[in-house]
Amino acid sequence: MDGTNDNHGAADNQDSDISSLEEQTTVTTAPESEAGNSSNISSEDPNSLDANTGNGAESTSGLTVPTGSVSTEPTMSPTGRGFMRRLMDRFNIYLLLFILLLILSAVTGTILYLKASNQANNTSSSSSQSLSQSELSQLANGDVTVGGPQSTLNVQSNAVFSGSVLVHSNLQIAGTLQVGSSAANSGLRVTGNSTFDDVQITKSLALTGNGSIQGQLNVQGNLGVTGSGTFNGAISAPQITVSTLQLNGDLNLTHHIDAGGSNPSRSYGTALGSGGSASVSGSDTAGSVTINTGSSPSVGCFVTVTFATPFNSTPHIVMTPVGSSAAGLAYYINRSTTNFSICTTSTPPSSVSFGFDYIAFD
Repeated sequence: MDGTNDNHGAADNQDSDISSLEEQTTVTTAPESEAGNSSNISSEDPNSLDANTGNGAESTSGLTVPTGSVSTEPTMSPTGRGFMRRLMDRFNIYLLLFILLLILSAVTGTILYLKASNQANNTSSSSSQSLSQSELSQLANGDVTVGGPQSTLNVQSNAVFSGSVLVHSNLQIAGTLQVGSSAANSGLRVTGNSTFDDVQITKSLALTGNGSIQGQLNVQGNLGVTGSGTFNGAISAPQITVSTLQLNGDLNLTHHIDAGGSNPSRSYGTALGSGGSASVSGSDTAGSVTINTGSSPSVGCFVTVTFATPFNSTPHIVMTPVGSSAAGLAYYINRSTTNFSICTTSTPPSSVSFGFDYIAFD
């Protein structure tokens, strides 16, 4: 009985192993370090047995593979699928768009740079043409046109033009311009600082801005200044004519004062007597009056002097008698903005000549 039960127990165990193989399609076992044998088996054959039974199976590289119909196609492990998933999560759509924009910007910048370089080369490059000796001889003997509007004439050596040179367009000089003789210009415009040794202006010189002269200024003709003038140094001139002279300091005169101007007029008074006369010489500012009495002079005014130009206000008049005859007179004056009169309060002598000097200040 014991042997019969053992045979029945072994058969039951074999049937349960076969049923478990029919229900599972994939079996994953632990690595070899944790279990004795590990394998991934994909099979639906009921004849497949566990490696421990040793029935109908072969052991290959630590895997127990049934010798029956077993699928040997590789399958993706969960570990492989997780790595690809993480890689795709890192490279998301926004990162791809940013990389695409960088590529497009680099391509656009390269195209624009190449286009600008081509335009600069086309602009700077101009056709060059060499001249032979025969062509140079033709230039010396006649009127010859060299090249076209876009051509450039390059002269490596020095050039001497015996005749006139006419430039229809702009003239650009990269070096220094030296003019051995006089230069005639219809218009000269200088935007920067310029240094001139000698400048001769035959016509007018107009300065719209400020002018500074460090050295001496010699004016051979007239100098007209419509505005005010400020001189920090001395002014030396043989003659200065001004309409109005205003002095803020002292007036120092080292020579005579000549009071010029028109000669004033005169009219006789009753103090001259019968046959008397008077004359005036000088100007409105200073002068002399000569009086000749006639017969039977009387008390009153000898002469009235009328100014050539009236004063703005009644002037200050300084009267000085000339001669002893005038000194004995009790004289006085009457004055206004237009004239002044020389008068006496005593009877003057008959047939006598005397005079007065006067100075008039406004």
